[in-house]
Amino acid sequence: MISIQTNGALGDGRTVNTEAIQRTIDVVAQAGGGTVLVPSGHFICGPLALRSNVFLHLEAGALLQAHRVIEGWPIIKDLYPAELNNGRSSDAGSVCHPFIYAENSSNIGITGNGIINGSGEVWWPHVKTGKIGNRRPRLIVFAGCDNVLLDGFRAENSPQWTINPVCCENVVIRGLTVFNPPDSPNTDGINPDSCRHVRISGCHIDVGDDCITLKSGTETACRPAERRACENIIISECLMLHGHGAVVIGSEMSGGVRNVVISNCIFNGTDRGIRFKSRRGRGGIVENVRVQSIVMDDVKTPIVANLFYVCGARGEARVADLHAYPVDETTPRMERLHFSQITAKRAHHAAVFLYGLPEMPIKDVMLNEIDIQMSPDAKEGDADMAIMIPKMKRRAFFARHVSGLSLCSVKVEGFEGPFIDAQDCMDLRNYEGGNI
Repeated sequence: MISIQTNGALGDGRTVNTEAIQRTIDVVAQAGGGTVLVPSGHFICGPLALRSNVFLHLEAGALLQAHRVIEGWPIIKDLYPAELNNGRSSDAGSVCHPFIYAENSSNIGITGNGIINGSGEVWWPHVKTGKIGNRRPRLIVFAGCDNVLLDGFRAENSPQWTINPVCCENVVIRGLTVFNPPDSPNTDGINPDSCRHVRISGCHIDVGDDCITLKSGTETACRPAERRACENIIISECLMLHGHGAVVIGSEMSGGVRNVVISNCIFNGTDRGIRFKSRRGRGGIVENVRVQSIVMDDVKTPIVANLFYVCGARGEARVADLHAYPVDETTPRMERLHFSQITAKRAHHAAVFLYGLPEMPIKDVMLNEIDIQMSPDAKEGDADMAIMIPKMKRRAFFARHVSGLSLCSVKVEGFEGPFIDAQDCMDLRNYEGGNI
């Protein structure tokens, strides 16, 4: 283990230590690998690049903070892979170098009980005024890496997304605390994108956007043959607070998302609980997802699956068109979504919201041992983001274009209107096996 102080880093909260820290990482990598120690102290630096076989270890009491100067923050052109470019491979000049970044590396990670702070407060005001848009760094990005470990530290105040592995394999994320203020824009917590074999466990996430999101790129990021699925994902024993969604799949899902287990988690105060979202044009399939043993409180809509998701595509006629379109490779699909042992109280808009496409219904949705209580003080609002959806309050089941909806031991209390408001739905069955 080599301390960054051996190369002159000063933990005084004033000195910019980028060169000293990067030199330590490079020396350890050139020696075949090892651990770079960030000792107790307040270390300021610019963007860093991690190398193969190098682990960054933050000692208890260590604070590694991004410097607060926006001007001159490096821009990466032709960044691999294109998904990091906000899904627009032709816009390579718009991507800021992440605070900590690794590319095409193996056996890497960040561990310890220290803090990584992205100084997002200097970026967020410019985002809100429209001056820089998405030209701001993410906190930690690993692209095309394998055998990645993120363990124990606190990640806070990210300018944009916080933890973002892209096209990685064998990723373990455990015991992290991720905090961004509730009004910070697009500060998602953990976003695996086009990754395989990912385990996320024991994390405490409180952010200004989605807590955990699984993605697999957009329709414009690369050719269909080059798209990679996000698959074989386990999310367990996490506490998620605030934000737009607790665990979200999409809307960038052109490569597909499959084989996902979400279990033993608590959601508190998020806009949605489990949320699936996509739209026409994206393509891809979400399949084989199991959600079990979840407790929610003060979640506006506990379960959402929506193929009319409009955010980022307002004004596109086909996104909100209620008429059927021809089915092709750009048609998104969702199927085999199974939910069990879910308890929610103080829900506001709807207990369950399912909205498929007329040409491609959501298929095979099973709900077993579900107990949802609507809030007596429910506020009217959008169950999910789609132009044609009416405002809702204390609705139970809202279903459009669903094929194969099975309910077993499902209870909703305090709802208004019909228990199930269903249109263009086929093969709906209650717990006794009969049609609804």
